[in-house]
Amino acid sequence: MPQHSVNPATGDVLAVIADHSESECELRVAQAATTAATWRETPLRERTEVLRRVADRLDAEREGLARLATLEMGKTVEAARQEVAKCALACRYYADEAAAMLAPERVVRDGREDGAVHFLPLGVLLAIMPWNFPYWQAMRAAAPAVAAGNVVLLKHASNVPQCALAIERLFREAGAPVGVFGTLLISGARAGALIDDARIAAVTLTGSEAAGRDVGARAGRAIKPCVLELGGSDPFVVLPSADFVAAADTAARARCINNGQSCIAAKRFIVHTDVYDAFAERFVAAMRALRIGDPLRDDTDVGPLATAAIRDEVHDQVVRSVAAGARVLCGGEVPPGAGHFYPPTVLADVPHNAAASREEVFGPVAPLFRVASADEALALANDTPFGLGAAVWTRDAAEAERFGRDIEAGSVFINAMMASDPRFPFGGVKASGIGRELAREGLRSFVNVKTVRGAP
Repeated sequence: MPQHSVNPATGDVLAVIADHSESECELRVAQAATTAATWRETPLRERTEVLRRVADRLDAEREGLARLATLEMGKTVEAARQEVAKCALACRYYADEAAAMLAPERVVRDGREDGAVHFLPLGVLLAIMPWNFPYWQAMRAAAPAVAAGNVVLLKHASNVPQCALAIERLFREAGAPVGVFGTLLISGARAGALIDDARIAAVTLTGSEAAGRDVGARAGRAIKPCVLELGGSDPFVVLPSADFVAAADTAARARCINNGQSCIAAKRFIVHTDVYDAFAERFVAAMRALRIGDPLRDDTDVGPLATAAIRDEVHDQVVRSVAAGARVLCGGEVPPGAGHFYPPTVLADVPHNAAASREEVFGPVAPLFRVASADEALALANDTPFGLGAAVWTRDAAEAERFGRDIEAGSVFINAMMASDPRFPFGGVKASGIGRELAREGLRSFVNVKTVRGAP
Protein backbone atom coordinates (compact mmCIF):
# COMPACT_ATOMS: atom_id res chain seq x y z
CA MET A 1 0.00 0.00 0.00
CA PRO A 2 1.25 3.57 -0.62
CA GLN A 3 3.00 5.67 2.01
CA HIS A 4 1.14 8.82 3.03
CA SER A 5 2.91 11.99 4.03
CA VAL A 6 0.40 14.01 6.07
CA ASN A 7 0.89 17.34 7.81
CA PRO A 8 -0.14 16.64 11.44
CA ALA A 9 -0.73 20.35 12.11
CA THR A 10 -3.45 20.59 9.46
CA GLY A 11 -4.35 17.08 8.30
CA ASP A 12 -3.43 18.02 4.73
CA VAL A 13 -1.97 15.26 2.55
CA LEU A 14 1.48 16.36 1.39
CA ALA A 15 2.30 13.38 -0.80
CA VAL A 16 1.29 9.82 -1.56
CA ILE A 17 4.27 7.69 -2.53
CA ALA A 18 3.95 4.16 -3.83
CA ASP A 19 5.71 1.36 -2.01
CA HIS A 20 8.59 -0.28 -3.82
CA SER A 21 7.39 -3.30 -5.72
CA GLU A 22 8.89 -6.73 -5.09
CA SER A 23 11.14 -6.31 -8.11
CA GLU A 24 12.25 -2.81 -7.03
CA CYS A 25 12.98 -4.05 -3.53
CA GLU A 26 14.96 -7.00 -4.89
CA LEU A 27 16.98 -4.67 -7.10
CA ARG A 28 17.90 -2.48 -4.14
CA VAL A 29 18.83 -5.42 -1.90
CA ALA A 30 20.93 -6.95 -4.68
CA GLN A 31 22.66 -3.63 -5.33
CA ALA A 32 23.44 -3.24 -1.63
CA ALA A 33 24.93 -6.74 -1.47
CA THR A 34 27.07 -6.09 -4.55
CA THR A 35 28.26 -2.75 -3.25
CA ALA A 36 29.06 -4.21 0.17
CA ALA A 37 31.73 -6.39 -1.41
CA THR A 38 33.57 -3.36 -2.81
CA TRP A 39 32.80 -0.78 -0.13
CA ARG A 40 34.52 -2.90 2.52
CA GLU A 41 37.70 -2.71 0.39
CA THR A 42 37.41 1.04 -0.17
CA PRO A 43 40.12 2.86 1.81
CA LEU A 44 38.86 4.23 5.10
CA ARG A 45 39.86 7.76 4.09
CA GLU A 46 37.51 7.60 1.09
CA ARG A 47 34.67 6.25 3.22
CA THR A 48 35.03 9.00 5.78
CA GLU A 49 35.27 11.66 3.08
CA VAL A 50 31.79 10.63 1.98
CA LEU A 51 30.58 11.28 5.53
CA ARG A 52 32.23 14.70 5.54
CA ARG A 53 30.45 15.58 2.32
CA VAL A 54 27.14 14.33 3.73
CA ALA A 55 27.73 16.64 6.69
CA ASP A 56 28.38 19.53 4.32
CA ARG A 57 25.12 18.79 2.46
CA LEU A 58 23.24 18.67 5.77
CA ASP A 59 24.60 22.09 6.72
CA ALA A 60 23.85 23.57 3.31
CA GLU A 61 20.27 22.28 3.29
CA ARG A 62 19.46 22.70 6.96
CA GLU A 63 16.47 24.99 6.45
CA GLY A 64 14.85 22.92 3.71
CA LEU A 65 15.40 19.63 5.52
CA ALA A 66 14.09 21.08 8.77
CA ARG A 67 10.94 22.36 7.09
CA LEU A 68 10.34 18.94 5.52
CA ALA A 69 10.60 17.16 8.89
CA THR A 70 8.26 19.70 10.47
CA LEU A 71 5.70 19.24 7.71
CA GLU A 72 5.86 15.44 7.82
CA MET A 73 5.83 14.74 11.55
CA GLY A 74 5.08 18.00 13.36
CA LYS A 75 8.22 18.77 15.36
CA THR A 76 8.92 22.48 15.78
CA VAL A 77 11.08 23.90 13.03
CA GLU A 78 13.76 24.96 15.51
CA ALA A 79 13.92 21.42 16.90
CA ALA A 80 14.20 20.16 13.32
CA ARG A 81 17.10 22.53 12.61
CA GLN A 82 18.88 21.20 15.69
CA GLU A 83 18.25 17.63 14.55
CA VAL A 84 19.81 18.27 11.14
CA ALA A 85 22.82 19.94 12.77
CA LYS A 86 23.23 16.97 15.09
CA CYS A 87 23.31 14.62 12.11
CA ALA A 88 26.13 16.66 10.60
CA LEU A 89 27.97 16.49 13.93
CA ALA A 90 27.66 12.69 13.98
CA CYS A 91 28.97 12.36 10.43
CA ARG A 92 32.01 14.49 11.21
CA TYR A 93 32.58 12.70 14.52
CA TYR A 94 32.88 9.32 12.81
CA ALA A 95 34.88 10.82 9.96
CA ASP A 96 37.38 12.05 12.56
CA GLU A 97 37.38 9.07 14.93
CA ALA A 98 36.76 5.97 12.81
CA ALA A 99 40.44 5.37 12.10
CA ALA A 100 41.24 5.08 15.80
CA MET A 101 38.14 3.00 16.50
CA LEU A 102 38.92 0.53 13.70
CA ALA A 103 42.68 0.28 14.20
CA PRO A 104 43.78 -3.30 14.99
CA GLU A 105 44.52 -3.84 18.66
CA ARG A 106 47.85 -5.58 19.14
CA VAL A 107 48.02 -8.18 21.90
CA VAL A 108 51.33 -8.59 23.74
CA ARG A 109 52.06 -11.71 25.78
CA ASP A 110 55.29 -12.50 27.61
CA GLY A 111 56.91 -9.40 26.18
CA ARG A 112 56.18 -10.08 22.52
CA GLU A 113 53.36 -9.47 20.13
CA ASP A 114 51.12 -12.51 20.01
CA GLY A 115 48.46 -11.39 17.56
CA ALA A 116 45.90 -8.70 16.94
CA VAL A 117 42.18 -8.04 17.09
CA HIS A 118 40.71 -6.61 13.88
CA PHE A 119 37.37 -4.85 13.35
CA LEU A 120 35.98 -5.75 9.94
CA PRO A 121 32.65 -4.92 8.28
CA LEU A 122 29.79 -7.42 8.23
CA GLY A 123 28.03 -6.34 5.02
CA VAL A 124 24.46 -5.08 4.60
CA LEU A 125 22.81 -3.50 7.66
CA LEU A 126 19.01 -3.30 7.64
CA ALA A 127 17.96 -0.23 9.65
CA ILE A 128 14.29 -0.12 10.69
CA MET A 129 13.62 3.36 11.98
CA PRO A 130 10.72 5.38 13.46
CA TRP A 131 9.27 8.77 12.57
CA ASN A 132 9.95 10.90 15.64
CA PHE A 133 13.53 11.89 14.73
CA PRO A 134 13.40 11.10 11.02
CA TYR A 135 16.96 12.21 10.22
CA TRP A 136 18.82 11.61 13.47
CA GLN A 137 17.78 8.04 14.15
CA ALA A 138 18.60 6.99 10.59
CA MET A 139 21.91 8.85 10.57
CA ARG A 140 23.10 7.66 13.97
CA ALA A 141 22.86 4.13 12.60
CA ALA A 142 24.21 4.91 9.14
CA ALA A 143 27.23 7.09 9.95
CA PRO A 144 29.17 4.52 12.01
CA ALA A 145 28.08 1.64 9.77
CA VAL A 146 29.26 3.37 6.60
CA ALA A 147 32.54 4.42 8.24
CA ALA A 148 33.15 0.80 9.29
CA GLY A 149 32.73 -0.41 5.70
CA ASN A 150 29.15 -1.64 5.89
CA VAL A 151 26.31 -0.51 3.64
CA VAL A 152 22.83 0.44 4.84
CA LEU A 153 19.27 -0.26 3.73
CA LEU A 154 16.81 2.02 5.52
CA LYS A 155 13.23 0.95 6.13
CA HIS A 156 11.76 4.14 7.52
CA ALA A 157 8.36 4.78 9.11
CA SER A 158 5.62 5.04 6.51
CA ASN A 159 4.57 8.56 7.56
CA VAL A 160 7.98 10.13 6.77
CA PRO A 161 8.74 8.82 3.26
CA GLN A 162 9.98 12.18 2.01
CA CYS A 163 12.53 12.42 4.81
CA ALA A 164 13.69 8.87 4.03
CA LEU A 165 14.21 9.70 0.36
CA ALA A 166 15.98 12.93 1.30
CA ILE A 167 18.60 11.00 3.29
CA GLU A 168 19.22 8.70 0.34
CA ARG A 169 19.63 11.73 -1.92
CA LEU A 170 22.15 13.32 0.48
CA PHE A 171 24.39 10.25 0.30
CA ARG A 172 24.09 10.09 -3.46
CA GLU A 173 24.95 13.78 -3.88
CA ALA A 174 27.86 13.34 -1.47
CA GLY A 175 29.39 10.86 -3.90
CA ALA A 176 28.56 7.60 -2.14
CA PRO A 177 28.50 4.71 -4.61
CA VAL A 178 25.04 3.40 -5.43
CA GLY A 179 24.13 0.84 -2.79
CA VAL A 180 26.06 2.38 0.12
CA PHE A 181 22.83 3.89 1.44
CA GLY A 182 19.43 3.00 0.07
CA THR A 183 15.84 3.50 1.16
CA LEU A 184 13.25 0.73 1.03
CA LEU A 185 9.66 1.99 0.85
CA ILE A 186 8.07 -1.18 2.16
CA SER A 187 5.78 -2.32 4.96
CA GLY A 188 6.96 -3.48 8.35
CA ALA A 189 5.95 -7.04 7.47
CA ARG A 190 8.11 -7.01 4.34
CA ALA A 191 11.02 -5.56 6.33
CA GLY A 192 10.64 -8.33 8.90
CA ALA A 193 10.78 -10.95 6.19
CA LEU A 194 13.99 -9.38 4.85
CA ILE A 195 15.78 -10.28 8.09
CA ASP A 196 15.74 -13.90 6.88
CA ASP A 197 17.46 -12.93 3.60
CA ALA A 198 21.02 -14.27 3.55
CA ARG A 199 22.25 -10.98 2.05
CA ILE A 200 21.25 -9.06 5.16
CA ALA A 201 24.09 -9.35 7.66
CA ALA A 202 22.63 -7.48 10.64
CA VAL A 203 19.66 -5.43 11.74
CA THR A 204 19.08 -2.38 13.93
CA LEU A 205 15.72 -1.13 15.08
CA THR A 206 14.50 1.89 16.96
CA GLY A 207 10.85 1.55 17.87
CA SER A 208 8.29 0.10 20.21
CA GLU A 209 8.82 -2.75 22.63
CA ALA A 210 6.47 -4.92 20.55
CA ALA A 211 8.41 -4.22 17.36
CA GLY A 212 11.66 -4.93 19.17
CA ARG A 213 10.48 -8.30 20.41
CA ASP A 214 9.45 -9.28 16.87
CA VAL A 215 12.63 -8.07 15.18
CA GLY A 216 14.85 -9.47 17.94
CA ALA A 217 13.18 -12.87 17.67
CA ARG A 218 13.59 -12.94 13.89
CA ALA A 219 17.22 -11.86 14.10
CA GLY A 220 17.83 -14.53 16.72
CA ARG A 221 16.33 -17.25 14.58
CA ALA A 222 18.46 -16.07 11.66
CA ILE A 223 21.52 -15.87 13.96
CA LYS A 224 22.24 -12.26 13.02
CA PRO A 225 23.46 -9.48 15.29
CA CYS A 226 20.92 -6.83 16.17
CA VAL A 227 20.67 -3.63 18.18
CA LEU A 228 17.29 -2.69 19.63
CA GLU A 229 16.58 0.80 20.96
CA LEU A 230 13.06 0.67 22.33
CA GLY A 231 10.79 2.62 24.65
CA GLY A 232 11.48 4.41 27.87
CA SER A 233 9.69 5.68 30.95
CA ASP A 234 12.56 7.81 32.13
CA PRO A 235 12.50 9.01 35.75
CA PHE A 236 13.28 12.64 36.59
CA VAL A 237 14.24 12.60 40.27
CA VAL A 238 14.37 15.78 42.40
CA LEU A 239 16.01 15.41 45.82
CA PRO A 240 15.96 17.89 48.75
CA SER A 241 19.32 19.51 48.01
CA ALA A 242 18.42 20.20 44.37
CA ASP A 243 18.07 23.61 42.79
CA PHE A 244 14.35 23.02 42.35
CA VAL A 245 13.88 26.17 40.25
CA ALA A 246 16.37 24.98 37.63
CA ALA A 247 14.96 21.46 37.93
CA ALA A 248 11.36 22.58 37.32
CA ASP A 249 12.24 24.76 34.36
CA THR A 250 14.32 21.98 32.82
CA ALA A 251 11.59 19.43 33.56
CA ALA A 252 9.09 21.24 31.33
CA ARG A 253 11.54 21.18 28.42
CA ALA A 254 12.57 17.61 29.16
CA ARG A 255 8.97 16.40 29.06
CA CYS A 256 7.92 18.33 25.98
CA ILE A 257 10.98 17.79 23.79
CA ASN A 258 9.80 16.83 20.30
CA ASN A 259 6.22 17.53 21.43
CA GLY A 260 6.67 14.85 24.08
CA GLN A 261 7.42 12.18 21.48
CA SER A 262 10.89 11.07 22.45
CA CYS A 263 12.04 7.81 23.98
CA ILE A 264 14.42 9.77 26.23
CA ALA A 265 11.97 12.49 27.26
CA ALA A 266 11.52 12.66 31.02
CA LYS A 267 8.29 10.80 31.70
CA ARG A 268 7.95 10.22 35.46
CA PHE A 269 8.68 13.06 37.88
CA ILE A 270 9.70 11.74 41.29
CA VAL A 271 10.04 14.57 43.80
CA HIS A 272 11.06 14.48 47.47
CA THR A 273 8.35 15.79 49.77
CA ASP A 274 10.65 18.53 51.12
CA VAL A 275 10.62 20.31 47.73
CA TYR A 276 7.52 18.76 46.15
CA ASP A 277 5.10 21.67 46.60
CA ALA A 278 7.53 24.33 45.41
CA PHE A 279 8.66 22.20 42.48
CA ALA A 280 5.11 21.31 41.45
CA GLU A 281 3.97 24.95 41.48
CA ARG A 282 6.83 26.12 39.28
CA PHE A 283 6.64 23.03 37.02
CA VAL A 284 2.91 23.50 36.35
CA ALA A 285 3.50 27.19 35.59
CA ALA A 286 6.31 26.29 33.17
CA MET A 287 4.16 23.71 31.40
CA ARG A 288 1.25 26.18 31.10
CA ALA A 289 3.59 28.81 29.65
CA LEU A 290 4.67 26.63 26.72
CA ARG A 291 3.27 27.97 23.45
CA ILE A 292 1.25 25.47 21.41
CA GLY A 293 0.68 26.08 17.73
CA ASP A 294 2.02 26.07 14.19
CA PRO A 295 5.32 24.17 14.34
CA LEU A 296 6.68 26.24 11.45
CA ARG A 297 6.65 29.36 13.65
CA ASP A 298 9.90 30.06 15.48
CA ASP A 299 8.04 31.06 18.65
CA THR A 300 6.15 27.74 18.97
CA ASP A 301 7.26 25.46 21.79
CA VAL A 302 4.92 22.48 21.25
CA GLY A 303 3.53 21.33 17.94
CA PRO A 304 1.08 18.56 17.12
CA LEU A 305 1.48 14.87 17.79
CA ALA A 306 2.42 12.92 14.69
CA THR A 307 -0.90 11.20 14.03
CA ALA A 308 -4.50 11.26 15.23
CA ALA A 309 -4.06 7.73 16.58
CA ILE A 310 -1.12 8.80 18.76
CA ARG A 311 -3.06 11.79 20.09
CA ASP A 312 -6.05 9.56 20.86
CA GLU A 313 -3.85 7.05 22.69
CA VAL A 314 -2.21 9.76 24.80
CA HIS A 315 -5.59 11.17 25.79
CA ASP A 316 -6.87 7.70 26.60
CA GLN A 317 -3.91 7.18 28.93
CA VAL A 318 -4.77 10.44 30.69
CA VAL A 319 -8.44 9.50 30.99
CA ARG A 320 -7.58 6.07 32.39
CA SER A 321 -5.12 7.59 34.87
CA VAL A 322 -7.73 10.06 36.11
CA ALA A 323 -10.24 7.23 36.44
CA ALA A 324 -7.66 5.43 38.61
CA GLY A 325 -7.38 8.44 40.92
CA ALA A 326 -4.97 10.94 39.36
CA ARG A 327 -5.73 14.69 39.43
CA VAL A 328 -5.19 17.00 36.45
CA LEU A 329 -3.17 20.10 37.41
CA CYS A 330 -3.08 21.49 33.87
CA GLY A 331 -4.02 20.36 30.38
CA GLY A 332 -5.73 17.02 29.94
CA GLU A 333 -8.28 18.04 27.29
CA VAL A 334 -8.20 17.58 23.52
CA PRO A 335 -8.30 21.07 21.99
CA PRO A 336 -10.83 21.86 19.25
CA GLY A 337 -9.82 22.55 15.67
CA ALA A 338 -7.61 20.98 13.04
CA GLY A 339 -4.40 19.14 13.76
CA HIS A 340 -3.34 16.53 16.28
CA PHE A 341 -2.51 18.89 19.14
CA TYR A 342 -2.43 17.94 22.81
CA PRO A 343 -1.64 20.41 25.60
CA PRO A 344 1.22 20.01 28.09
CA THR A 345 -0.44 18.12 30.93
CA VAL A 346 0.55 17.52 34.55
CA LEU A 347 -1.04 14.82 36.70
CA ALA A 348 -0.75 14.53 40.48
CA ASP A 349 -1.64 11.76 42.92
CA VAL A 350 -1.00 9.18 40.22
CA PRO A 351 -1.48 5.61 41.50
CA HIS A 352 1.44 3.35 40.74
CA ASN A 353 -0.78 1.03 38.70
CA ALA A 354 -2.21 3.85 36.55
CA ALA A 355 -1.48 4.10 32.83
CA ALA A 356 0.67 7.23 33.24
CA SER A 357 2.85 5.32 35.70
CA ARG A 358 3.16 1.89 34.09
CA GLU A 359 3.02 2.68 30.36
CA GLU A 360 5.18 4.86 28.14
CA VAL A 361 3.15 7.98 27.34
CA PHE A 362 4.32 9.31 23.97
CA GLY A 363 3.06 12.83 24.35
CA PRO A 364 3.46 15.88 26.66
CA VAL A 365 1.97 14.32 29.80
CA ALA A 366 3.84 14.46 33.12
CA PRO A 367 2.85 12.39 36.17
CA LEU A 368 4.10 13.72 39.52
CA PHE A 369 5.04 11.39 42.38
CA ARG A 370 5.77 12.49 45.95
CA VAL A 371 8.34 10.43 47.89
CA ALA A 372 9.52 10.67 51.49
CA SER A 373 13.15 9.59 51.11
CA ALA A 374 16.00 9.01 48.70
CA ASP A 375 15.51 5.27 49.14
CA GLU A 376 11.88 5.56 48.07
CA ALA A 377 12.87 7.74 45.10
CA LEU A 378 15.40 5.17 43.91
CA ALA A 379 12.98 2.29 44.30
CA LEU A 380 10.27 4.13 42.36
CA ALA A 381 12.72 5.17 39.65
CA ASN A 382 13.55 1.49 39.10
CA ASP A 383 9.93 0.32 39.38
CA THR A 384 9.40 0.17 35.63
CA PRO A 385 9.89 -2.42 32.89
CA PHE A 386 12.02 0.14 31.02
CA GLY A 387 15.59 1.30 31.54
CA LEU A 388 16.68 3.83 28.92
CA GLY A 389 17.64 7.06 30.65
CA ALA A 390 17.20 9.09 33.82
CA ALA A 391 17.87 12.52 35.28
CA VAL A 392 18.70 13.14 38.93
CA TRP A 393 18.76 16.55 40.56
CA THR A 394 20.87 16.89 43.70
CA ARG A 395 23.76 18.98 45.01
CA ASP A 396 24.89 16.14 47.29
CA ALA A 397 27.92 14.35 45.80
CA ALA A 398 27.18 11.08 47.59
CA GLU A 399 23.59 11.07 46.33
CA ALA A 400 24.75 11.82 42.80
CA GLU A 401 27.20 8.92 42.92
CA ARG A 402 24.62 6.54 44.36
CA PHE A 403 21.85 7.36 41.88
CA GLY A 404 24.25 7.40 38.94
CA ARG A 405 25.33 3.89 39.89
CA ASP A 406 22.06 2.35 41.05
CA ILE A 407 19.39 3.63 38.68
CA GLU A 408 18.74 0.84 36.17
CA ALA A 409 19.25 2.68 32.88
CA GLY A 410 21.66 3.04 30.00
CA SER A 411 22.30 6.71 30.81
CA VAL A 412 21.94 8.87 33.91
CA PHE A 413 22.27 12.66 33.81
CA ILE A 414 23.02 14.62 36.99
CA ASN A 415 21.44 18.09 37.15
CA ALA A 416 20.82 18.06 33.42
CA MET A 417 18.32 16.96 30.82
CA MET A 418 18.81 13.57 29.20
CA ALA A 419 20.17 13.80 25.64
CA SER A 420 22.06 11.61 23.19
CA ASP A 421 25.50 12.63 21.95
CA PRO A 422 27.67 10.97 19.26
CA ARG A 423 30.58 10.82 21.70
CA PHE A 424 28.77 8.67 24.28
CA PRO A 425 27.25 5.18 23.95
CA PHE A 426 23.46 5.18 23.78
CA GLY A 427 21.00 2.42 24.59
CA GLY A 428 19.01 0.81 27.35
CA VAL A 429 18.50 -2.16 29.61
CA LYS A 430 15.43 -4.24 30.48
CA ALA A 431 12.59 -3.64 28.00
CA SER A 432 14.35 -0.57 26.60
CA GLY A 433 16.51 -2.71 24.37
CA ILE A 434 19.82 -4.43 23.81
CA GLY A 435 23.11 -3.23 22.38
CA ARG A 436 24.48 0.26 21.98
CA GLU A 437 24.54 2.96 19.35
CA LEU A 438 26.96 5.89 19.00
CA ALA A 439 30.54 6.32 20.21
CA ARG A 440 33.01 3.47 19.73
CA GLU A 441 30.55 0.91 21.04
CA GLY A 442 28.03 1.86 18.34
CA LEU A 443 30.55 1.55 15.54
CA ARG A 444 31.70 -1.84 16.83
CA SER A 445 28.13 -3.16 17.13
CA PHE A 446 28.23 -4.21 13.48
CA VAL A 447 31.76 -5.42 12.85
CA ASN A 448 33.43 -8.80 12.95
CA VAL A 449 35.75 -8.64 15.96
CA LYS A 450 38.34 -10.98 14.49
CA THR A 451 41.31 -12.48 16.31
CA VAL A 452 44.39 -13.16 14.17
CA ARG A 453 47.31 -14.99 15.80
CA GLY A 454 50.53 -16.50 14.59
CA ALA A 455 53.12 -15.47 12.02
CA PRO A 456 54.45 -16.95 8.77
